[in-house]
Amino acid sequence: MKKFCSTLLMVAFLLVAPGDASAKQWTLQECIDYALTHNITLQKNRITKLSTQEDILQSKAALLPSLNASTSHSLTYRPWPEQGSATVANGYAVSSVDKVYYNGSYGVNGSWTVWNGNRNKNAVKLDEIAYQQAELDSAETANSIQEQIAQLYVQILYSAEAVNVNKASLQTSKKNEQRGEAFVNVGKMSKADLAQLTSQRAQDEYNIVEAESNLRNYKRQLKQLLQIIDDEEFDIVIPDYTDEMALQEIPGMQSVYESALQTRPEIQNARLGMTASDLNIQVAKAQKLPTVSLSASAITNTTSMSSNAWGTQLKNNFNLGGGVSVSIPLFDNRSTKTAVNKAVLQKQSYELDLLNEQTNLHSTIESYWLQAVTNQNKFKAARVATESAKTSYEMLCGKFDAKLINIVELLEGRDALLQAQQNELQSKYLTILNIDMLNFYKNNTLK
Repeated sequence: MKKFCSTLLMVAFLLVAPGDASAKQWTLQECIDYALTHNITLQKNRITKLSTQEDILQSKAALLPSLNASTSHSLTYRPWPEQGSATVANGYAVSSVDKVYYNGSYGVNGSWTVWNGNRNKNAVKLDEIAYQQAELDSAETANSIQEQIAQLYVQILYSAEAVNVNKASLQTSKKNEQRGEAFVNVGKMSKADLAQLTSQRAQDEYNIVEAESNLRNYKRQLKQLLQIIDDEEFDIVIPDYTDEMALQEIPGMQSVYESALQTRPEIQNARLGMTASDLNIQVAKAQKLPTVSLSASAITNTTSMSSNAWGTQLKNNFNLGGGVSVSIPLFDNRSTKTAVNKAVLQKQSYELDLLNEQTNLHSTIESYWLQAVTNQNKFKAARVATESAKTSYEMLCGKFDAKLINIVELLEGRDALLQAQQNELQSKYLTILNIDMLNFYKNNTLK
């Protein structure tokens, strides 16, 4: 009995074996790469970014002159024209008036805003900032998805190992129940004590079902995050050095924060918001500055009431024109002042947004750091506690075999060992997760 308990206790610390050798086993990096390519939210963010790129092209094109061609044609019926009178067609007096006559005009017009207080140039800069912000929004979403993947990945690792521990515990419970039945047959144990062993075995079976259900659910959540909808078996690569991962050096909180201030997209986005607000202030102030525009046109026309040929009419009636216009705002019902004041208030709002993002970032990093330190210390203590509980239970198994202890003491020892194992698993994977998050915030990489 003692030898069997020892064997099962060793199995409890082995990582769960792959369930299906033919199933693809995903590494953490493969999960991240797949999600960054297929996640629907990220794909929609990319569409938004392309849309802002079109806005940039549009605002740049607005700096150039505009040119358009126009033509108009009309047919007029005058049933009772006055004889010997004259009429005007396309700006020219004609002496003969037909009952039915045709007029046509052709023109090319161009205009160019030469200067409007740099509002058009600042519009380009604002659209470029909007494009950068769209990129940063996409980066924020990507970071959030990577964090969720890492959390689910670690949770799957924990659940897989928990299943294995519960299976080892079930084997112990089955063996104890078998030994109890043998003791009952020879009159060394009461049926009431055997019932406790049977109850413990049933509880372990329940725990396995629950643990396996949790494992499948976490895998389902990860598949959903990766936008995988097939029914193929989904599994992940389970590393064999999780203890070393939990015992690695924890990055310093301040160094992580200082690095994150330079690289995190939410901080960069808030800073871009302040830059955009400065440009909006300039655009608002430019409303009280003059606007200078140039215009030019080339126009000609034809009419059926002229005896000249169509080509001759086009030549004779050809006109070139050009002009310059200056618009000077004098009184705009306070619209400029209101726009400037609102732009200044918007900048103050962005400054508060930046401060809020910095505060949230520091709090998040501090939380990860505290949890990493706390759980790493718990893990170190839990390893010792597990070894102690293992040794104690091995001794209890021997004493129970020799009928030196009762069933209650044996079950208490087993429960203490199982609790110690669970504490070790929980603290180990919480340490791994929080260290990974700290490294992610510092280096933008997950391992």
